[in-house]
Amino acid sequence: MKILLIEDEEDLRNTVRESLMKERFVVECAADYRTAMDKINDYDYDCVLLDIMLPGGSGLSVLSALKRMRKQESVIIISAKDSVEDKIKGLDMGADDYLAKPFHLAELNARVKSLLRRKKARGDTSIVLGNLTLYPDKRQVEVNGQDLVLNRKEFDLLYYFVSNPNRLINKTSLAESVWGDDIDQADSLDFIYSQVKNLRKKMKTAGADVEIKAVYGFGYKLIAP
Repeated sequence: MKILLIEDEEDLRNTVRESLMKERFVVECAADYRTAMDKINDYDYDCVLLDIMLPGGSGLSVLSALKRMRKQESVIIISAKDSVEDKIKGLDMGADDYLAKPFHLAELNARVKSLLRRKKARGDTSIVLGNLTLYPDKRQVEVNGQDLVLNRKEFDLLYYFVSNPNRLINKTSLAESVWGDDIDQADSLDFIYSQVKNLRKKMKTAGADVEIKAVYGFGYKLIAP
């Protein structure tokens, strides 16, 4: 899978590039509007990570050009401009997702993988791990074809885990990805323990092949067949 990273901040660009390359993506970069336009004109990509604020022009203009060319690239906007208006404008113009800076690399990687899975499946958004199937659009989970009833946060937790199978996930990344800005109001991350405990119990009772393992002193890991 080939990704174009359009980001003018050098340190962030290098960090994101290295992270994506570790996930075995081929990553090309553009640091300004002109370079970005040259690349989308000359090459095709599976996914474009697009900053809005660029030297020489707007990332939204790049997005507009992509749509005019009827290219098939999936687009995730990554920008410090976190107003509702900017999000709506980018999504209305055809972006597939929007991630505000600062973000965790694990969340960015998960969103890229999820987007590319949906693209590969040609609209089938289900995620299958063993006998567990998760439907993000319907917020539904099945084990052996039977509904697994989860509350909202349990579903969000499981969605994050299945997007990062067999990877260590620390509690902070997990909390910020699922609870977002609300995490700032928490005195500690102990509440995650009870939420994950309930989720693990429900999965075990349903006979799920996948299992969430606690990793002492770090966080959790979803073990998938």
